[in-house]
Amino acid sequence: MDKLVNGLAYLCSLRDRDALDGALVSVIFDYCGAHAGAVRLVQLLPTGPTVHALMRAERLAGAPGCERRVVWAEAADLPVLPPESLIARCAATGFPAVDEGRPYRVVFPVGNAPTPSTLLEIETSEAPADHVIGVVQGVLQLYTNFEGLLDYGERDALTDLLNRKTFDGAFFKAAQAQAALAQAPAMVDDRRRDNPDDGYWLAVLDIDHFKRVNDNFGHLIGDEVLLLMARLMRSHFRYQDQLYRFGGEEFVVLMRCGSHEDAASALVRFRAAVEAYTFPQVGTITVSVGFAGLTDDDTPGGAFDRADKAVYYAKEHGRNQVCSYQKLVDSGELVEADTSENDIDFF
Repeated sequence: MDKLVNGLAYLCSLRDRDALDGALVSVIFDYCGAHAGAVRLVQLLPTGPTVHALMRAERLAGAPGCERRVVWAEAADLPVLPPESLIARCAATGFPAVDEGRPYRVVFPVGNAPTPSTLLEIETSEAPADHVIGVVQGVLQLYTNFEGLLDYGERDALTDLLNRKTFDGAFFKAAQAQAALAQAPAMVDDRRRDNPDDGYWLAVLDIDHFKRVNDNFGHLIGDEVLLLMARLMRSHFRYQDQLYRFGGEEFVVLMRCGSHEDAASALVRFRAAVEAYTFPQVGTITVSVGFAGLTDDDTPGGAFDRADKAVYYAKEHGRNQVCSYQKLVDSGELVEADTSENDIDFF
């Protein structure tokens, strides 16, 4: 019991989501004791009629520790979840699903949604006692409650996108991955070998003439525009893209793409979707976008400054367009920034 309490205390001390997933899996694995064969935290990602499964964290018997998966993977590259699987059954009903074979398997829903997208799978050599099942469910509720507290501090109160405070941590993870891609291209995945420009990109999105919306229609309508903009972002960007509201009408996207062209295409599609959308009472809204690729030794201030210069150029040259910082530098429209001067904090 002391080990369980210590594990829960450690879990509640974490602020990094990846580490939190690993701690959850390890706490439950250790509590199941000698009968534990595997504990997995799985996230379901629907893509049309197909559902893909992302293994967020896994602990196997005999392994030295918990293994966590990189969340930047494309959903289409992940395994397809068979509709008849135990995980699919739990996701459909919202209740634990059990397979009494060998190994004994039970899948629990994580969270309070009627149709959960995150699930925990346990494999044991023998059926766990009722009190073990009860403790596991209690740990999952604690994990859910703690995630809710993290969301409260990490998300924008109006749009529920990630807030500015959380940006640095996600940026440095992406920057480390970018450096690894650049330094060891032959050792990474097949996509990198096929696409040497594969990398991470930072985009700044700014709603055009947003002050006119507030002035002409009032701040309540302005807030509704921001809410709808956030909804459009969620529906047009991928699950692994990090979406932020930095304040006012300014939004940020941190994403991994196979090339400069892929990043530009994704942003152009979003810009067109915004222009085509009819905002209640307001009508048509447009957005200007600037983006830049992350460099090997990048900083949050340096990357943001480059993307911000590109979005400023877009606004000064007609608005409602997507501008690449690197393309503007290559064409002579902008001068390459001195990154040593942009190593600044956002807050």
